[in-house]
Amino acid sequence: PDEIKAMFGPSETGIIRENLMDSNYDKAIELYYEKYSEKHQELVLESEEVNKLLLFLKREGYKLGIVTGKASRSLLISLDCLNMKDLLDVIITGDDVSIPKPHPEGLNKALAQLNIKNTDAIFLGDSDADILAGKQANVHTIGVQWLPNYQALEFGVQPDQMFSNIHEFIQAIKN
Repeated sequence: PDEIKAMFGPSETGIIRENLMDSNYDKAIELYYEKYSEKHQELVLESEEVNKLLLFLKREGYKLGIVTGKASRSLLISLDCLNMKDLLDVIITGDDVSIPKPHPEGLNKALAQLNIKNTDAIFLGDSDADILAGKQANVHTIGVQWLPNYQALEFGVQPDQMFSNIHEFIQAIKN
């Protein structure tokens, strides 16, 4: 896992291109997406709690976006599997930026597409790269630790706020 995490930054296709000794990238990328799609149904499970949070935020009138290092093709597979595609107002993937997080380019693009000032936004993240990107974009940045096995256990950079469960976050939004 640490070896894989060390490659994070570029999208999956970028990681394959940078690390594959063979020059047959396209074949490897197609095989990757074939396996990614096959295994996704069994490995990525929908979170009822996360879905409720997103639906609550939509009902309250919040604009929702995602800024991810994932390639657009793999993100769309994930969003379809999780039934989240229609909940997002903007999607920025690793394919949409020239410099990945922790650089704020993706977050700034999302804010521009949503027509939201950084002072009117909040950015939730589960990694140091997320927290740094939010801070560099001058957005109120919230560290979340409610996805077991997926996020940093500790942040190297202090977020503006932290929440360890979705219920706490919803209560803070309501107040």
